[in-house]
Amino acid sequence: MPFCKEVRQECKELWQASFDHPFVKGIADGTLPLDRFRFYVMQDAYYLSHFAKVQAIGAVKAKDLETTKRFAHHAEQTCAAEMALHESFMELLDVTKEDWAAFEPSPSAYAYVSHMYRSAEGDLADVLAAILPCYWLYYEIGENLKNAKPDHPIYKRWIETYGSEWFGKLVIEQIERMDELAEGLPEIRRSELKDRFRRSSYYEWNFWEQAWKKETWSVEALDKAGV
Repeated sequence: MPFCKEVRQECKELWQASFDHPFVKGIADGTLPLDRFRFYVMQDAYYLSHFAKVQAIGAVKAKDLETTKRFAHHAEQTCAAEMALHESFMELLDVTKEDWAAFEPSPSAYAYVSHMYRSAEGDLADVLAAILPCYWLYYEIGENLKNAKPDHPIYKRWIETYGSEWFGKLVIEQIERMDELAEGLPEIRRSELKDRFRRSSYYEWNFWEQAWKKETWSVEALDKAGV
């Protein structure tokens, strides 16, 4: 069985938890409170700034020039397309320079980024196993929500972006590349790559959760939330 088909099956419950999360459902029906989406967008901008750097590390670790070119292209797409999307969101959500000056990543966002950099200490397969769930899960969510009709333009644009044809092509390219990198590897090595993929799948679910709770580093906030 191809690596991606196998690991996707093994992570189906984690992915379903993302599909069912009230944050995602709130985007679909337009009921997600804007303060939570605002929190998410700022955390996601932080995450994506590092995601692009990990993609660039993948370009360095590639063993052929074509793969280097493609990973560099993906990094550029993250910087250009994704960050442009967030910049428009920042304006719509009235995020100010003062907000950014006071910004700090949530514990979950920080942990996810740390996981990606730890994975990037390995080879290209390790890099891709760690970043692929972000690509792939968002694309599936975009596809699942294509017929959703939220009554807020910011949620409509979010859905249109991740269900778009250009994004889908990038996702399929990386799925195929992951299968190629994993083909013929010993089972113990495939298991290592699955662990990276699985942990990133968990962090993807946890990213909705941290935005839903507006997670901070405050112990008092945890006490109030009953954690």
